[in-house]
Amino acid sequence: MAIYNSNKKLVDGYDTHTHLNDDQLFHDVPAYIGRAHEFRIMEMNIVGFDAQSNQRALQIAEAHEGVYAVLGFQPEDTNDFSDAAAQTLGEQIKNPNVVGVGETGLDYYWDTASHDVQKAAFEKHLALAKAADLPVIIHNRDAFSDVYDMIKQSGITKGVMHSFSGTPEQAQKFVDLGMHISFSGVATFKKAQEVRDAAKIVPLDCILVETDAPYLAPVPYRGKQNEPAFVKFVLDSLAETLDIPVEKLTDITRTNGHRLFLNHE
Repeated sequence: MAIYNSNKKLVDGYDTHTHLNDDQLFHDVPAYIGRAHEFRIMEMNIVGFDAQSNQRALQIAEAHEGVYAVLGFQPEDTNDFSDAAAQTLGEQIKNPNVVGVGETGLDYYWDTASHDVQKAAFEKHLALAKAADLPVIIHNRDAFSDVYDMIKQSGITKGVMHSFSGTPEQAQKFVDLGMHISFSGVATFKKAQEVRDAAKIVPLDCILVETDAPYLAPVPYRGKQNEPAFVKFVLDSLAETLDIPVEKLTDITRTNGHRLFLNHE
C-alpha cells in the first residue's frame, strides 16, 4: 500500500465516521490508526451503534490523540435501547472525548426493529443531542420522509447525514435543515452517479467525508474490508467530482469537521 506522493502538499484528513469499535477492527486498533496516519488521516470519529461499541468508542478515544467518540444506538439495535440504556447514554455523552450523538435514525430496509421502536429511539437521541448541544449523526435508509420530518420537528440544526446515498433534492432538503452531508465509499461506486450529483449541489462548508469502516470500502478496494486510511480514496474521487484539488477538499472537510465536532473555526 503506497502512501501519499511525497512531492505533494501534505494536508491532514478527518474520517468523521468509522467503526474501529467493530469486532472486525477492534482487535488491532493501533495498527489501523497507524496506517491511517501514513495517508495523513490524522483524526477520526469512532462511532458507536450499541452498548458494547459505545464503551469501546470511549476506550479508543481516551487512548489515542486525535480520535473522538460518538455514542448512540443504530436503528437495527434499537430493540436494546431501553430506558436504562438511554439513561446510561445520557451520562456517557458528558465525557469530554464525546463529540456527537449517534449513529441514530431510521432504517426501513433491514427492518430488524419495528418502525415505532426505531422512531421512539430516534426521538430520544435527538432530545439528548439537543440538550447536550452536540451534533447528531443520522443513519437513513429507505426512510427519507420520516427522518426529515423528525429532524425538522426536533428543532435540531446541527448534525450529519451519514454515508449519504440519496438524491440531490434530498440532500438540499437536509442542508436546508442545517445538516452536513457526509460522503463515504459509495460516492466512488460506478453506479452511484446520483450520489455524485448530490455532492455537486451541497455547499462546500457542509461537506464531510467518512469511511464507515469496516463497511463500504471505496474503489479500488470495493468488496473488501474498509479502514480509516481509505478515506483518502473517497477524497480523491470526490475532489474529481467537484473539480477541485484534493488538497483543498481535504482541508475543507477537516475544517468543517473541526467546526461541527470540536467547535473550532
